[in-house]
Amino acid sequence: MYESACRALILGILLAGYASADDQAASGDVIPDRPVPLFNRWQENWAVLADPRVAREPFDYLKYIPLSSNDPASYLSLGVNIRERFEANDAASFGVGKNVNQDYDLSRVEVHADLHWGSSFQFFTQLQNDNALGKETLIGVDQDKMDLEQAFFALKESVGDGVLKVRVGRQQFAFDLQRFVSVRDGPNVRQSYDAVWLDYETGRWRVITFYSQPVQVRDLRPFDDYSNARLSYSGFRAERKLSESVNLAVYYSRFKQDGAKFPSITGDERRHIGDIHLDGKTGGFDWDAEVMNQTGTIGPDTIEAWAVGSLAGYTFASLIAGPRIGVQLDAASGDKNPNDHQLNTFNPLIPNGYYVTLAGYTGYTNFIHLKPSLTLHPVQRVKVVTALGFQWRQSTHDAIYTQPDVPVAGTYNRPGRYTGTYGQFRTEYAATSHIALALEVVHFTIAEPLRQAGGHDSDYVGAEFKYEW
Repeated sequence: MYESACRALILGILLAGYASADDQAASGDVIPDRPVPLFNRWQENWAVLADPRVAREPFDYLKYIPLSSNDPASYLSLGVNIRERFEANDAASFGVGKNVNQDYDLSRVEVHADLHWGSSFQFFTQLQNDNALGKETLIGVDQDKMDLEQAFFALKESVGDGVLKVRVGRQQFAFDLQRFVSVRDGPNVRQSYDAVWLDYETGRWRVITFYSQPVQVRDLRPFDDYSNARLSYSGFRAERKLSESVNLAVYYSRFKQDGAKFPSITGDERRHIGDIHLDGKTGGFDWDAEVMNQTGTIGPDTIEAWAVGSLAGYTFASLIAGPRIGVQLDAASGDKNPNDHQLNTFNPLIPNGYYVTLAGYTGYTNFIHLKPSLTLHPVQRVKVVTALGFQWRQSTHDAIYTQPDVPVAGTYNRPGRYTGTYGQFRTEYAATSHIALALEVVHFTIAEPLRQAGGHDSDYVGAEFKYEW
């Protein structure tokens, strides 16, 4: 009750009077754009508020606290994220095992402080308080009461013809559409990494190298999340802009996990990963394609696994509501033979949790996925997506998996390739630059392998309120 009252008080204070703005300079003057909250809050630049002509909002004295009278780029900025999502799920894991019809609220509150000293130095810190109110069966990504989400320093310097950026500390990063490496924004607890990150950009090139230990949630007491060398992820990535609208990225990475568990084997997992990603737009067409291969060892066995992800669409910009017709095709390998001393089960690494749907009925492991969709913008700031998904197992000698890579009991090495069909409806409303609403509904009709395991059709509803200041 106390936490709910605090959240309501913070929200009420920050929402007050947001429609107001100061008078701007005379017509014809070039006035800097006012910043808006970004997905990664540490990427915001509030130094423009040093210009008195920029439109003002309440509490801007906390968004831009100058630290030097001679350098507007030296400042401290404070901010808040609040996300409340009500979820109703009548069949987690398709009702296999303990079937609990759950209605609950996922509550996430984040507060941050962003310190800039000149244009070269930054220190960013963010606290989180995540609660799953009313949820009976908790998993690690549901709840994390009062902990350190991010705390890193960053340096930016000109080197040669480019810019070198370095980040050291607890931070968040992601690649591309976050199929495999993500901030994990879909679940309640976002994924952080204790990491060293180096980024060099010059011309059309960007080169990245990093070493990280993904942060693991403990949630026994405040500030008890941890990382260690038993779970690590590191790599090297090169990006190239082939044109103004076409991008290519290639990277090698290494994933290490001690004591990994799969249906056919348990052991220390060492995966060597190669990934190629291509995305772009031309005319009304857009596309995004990614291929990943994984080799290595787990215990005494070898690893050979793969995955592909793709989506493409065409937008009829001249038509009412700007309809986009899209298709998504994904596949990930499953184990071919549990007795051949080679694991073919693909490891989705740290997926984002909403690439398929928010319902979590599908993991990016041992599956083939076809999803046509229609996206509309009926009015400004409103987006509506309807989709129909079809799913198969890539191998019947492996299990059916739910998000992220949890095998469904009773499906391992059982016959039946087709998994099921689902319908998805999602609508998003960006009410202001600070407030967003969303509603997602998913119905999954299971196929015979899940029915034989004791499952049944599943329904999910998620209603989300998001506030960023």
